[in-house]
Amino acid sequence: MTVEPYDIEDTSDWLGCPTELETITHYKLMLENEVQELNLQLRTARENIFGLVKMYDEASTQRDEAMSNLRERSGQLAKVRKELYDLDIAARGYKREADRLRGLLDGLTPDSKTII
Repeated sequence: MTVEPYDIEDTSDWLGCPTELETITHYKLMLENEVQELNLQLRTARENIFGLVKMYDEASTQRDEAMSNLRERSGQLAKVRKELYDLDIAARGYKREADRLRGLLDGLTPDSKTII
């Protein structure tokens, strides 16, 4: 008895085995489900991306406002430091003048004598 190779692999008459049409239909349904799932994941990913873009825009706006505020405060700080420096120089001059006047005053008044 000679068995041909195509007879060995022919399983179409076996009970419980799907036909080629049933296999293709099942595969088509699996692909459709996968496409639906991928579309859902894509939609979710797009929503996440749009949310991230919106968050980035808000963060950029806040950063720009903070940088503007920082530059403004930096300018104010420079003014205050300049005023402090000027006041320090003036205070040193006034102290020097007060010491000079105190020395003149000490030279004009006689030393007090304390009796014990």
